[in-house]
Amino acid sequence: EAHYLLTFARKMIQATLNEKPGSIAIWVLGFDSCNQETIAKDMVSAALAAKFIMPEFKSTPAKEKIKSIKLIGMAKKIKLDREIAEAHGNNLARWLTALPANKLNAINYIDLLHDLAKDLNWELTVYKTEQLKTMGAGAFLAVAQGNEDDSAAIVRLKFKRQDTLPTKTLSLIGKGIIFDTGGSNLKPFNSMLEMHIDMGGSAVALGTLLTITKLNLPIEVDCWLAITENRTGPKAYKSQDVVTAANGKTIQTIHTDAEGRMVLADTLFFAAEKKPDFIIDYATLTGACMNAVTTRYSGAFTNHPDLHPIIKKSGRESGERVWPFPIGEEFMSELASDTADIKQCSPGGGGDHIMAACFLNEFVDPSIPWIHIDLSAATNKGGLAHIPTKITGFGIRFTLNLII
Repeated sequence: EAHYLLTFARKMIQATLNEKPGSIAIWVLGFDSCNQETIAKDMVSAALAAKFIMPEFKSTPAKEKIKSIKLIGMAKKIKLDREIAEAHGNNLARWLTALPANKLNAINYIDLLHDLAKDLNWELTVYKTEQLKTMGAGAFLAVAQGNEDDSAAIVRLKFKRQDTLPTKTLSLIGKGIIFDTGGSNLKPFNSMLEMHIDMGGSAVALGTLLTITKLNLPIEVDCWLAITENRTGPKAYKSQDVVTAANGKTIQTIHTDAEGRMVLADTLFFAAEKKPDFIIDYATLTGACMNAVTTRYSGAFTNHPDLHPIIKKSGRESGERVWPFPIGEEFMSELASDTADIKQCSPGGGGDHIMAACFLNEFVDPSIPWIHIDLSAATNKGGLAHIPTKITGFGIRFTLNLII
């Protein structure tokens, strides 16, 4: 299984770094050419992840641990384009996710997206508060209304290969909660401490878009990022507020810390309106998913259950393992509301990862295959697979394995 080979590669690279080598040469001996290539690629992936310097704000800057990576003794020349592109995407996702909320706020996040779009020839559209009001994005705006400034936005980035007609259209959607206090239902200290990572889903969507762009794949990609904070304050939304989402459904708010499904609801609807062939969303959404599968796996949900074996296989082969959970009409009684079309979440809280996915399913065209990834493996102490840092950037290798 890829996860174990990648974990071995990470540990080998970490052991090598204890010797402070500066440059690393990778030589795989005693295997046939096929297995030699697989192991060499895993070692390169681990080295590229270890080489990357995560954000630090110390008076003495961190020094680069690995200056060069070389492959020697290979039976044949191998292509590493995919491994290098995936490393670019993963490193971007980890770097953004690690940034403190005062270094990556909604305003400079969007500024960074402008710069990336210019450099990579992406089309960029930024839907700000006033435009979102005219678009009826009441679920997103309920969360955003607690912000003191007009920084919140839904951002759409588009990649389209110029030299060929796209074979398929893919929509990637990411939860971009810059910092999550829990809102009026305030989180306790330990639960709030690392909530700068609550925009990790948007970072994974963006990193996936970067990887696809680097590989110049013959697909058209729409990347939608729902960027805001979830703040406290006199303007913040409250339990029992009733808001109207962009698809016309009314939502009874139950818990303001279930903000991720609110911002994703409108964003999913806007993405589905463009009639893509496939939709994938990424979100650090529920603690229930971490309780269910730990932080070694992420949860996967889909409106096309025939995809479950494919989803699991993509996880096994990529080293980013996922476990499918059910959604469907049978769970909707938990979200039945007396005052609105649907409750935001169940007050009881049981199986909240399933309830959140069932809620999101109400905003996706059922004719469009959709996968929701609840990123319980967005962080894992000690690293995960080939990634040496607690922040894993989980999702990019999984997605590439799924679509290629």
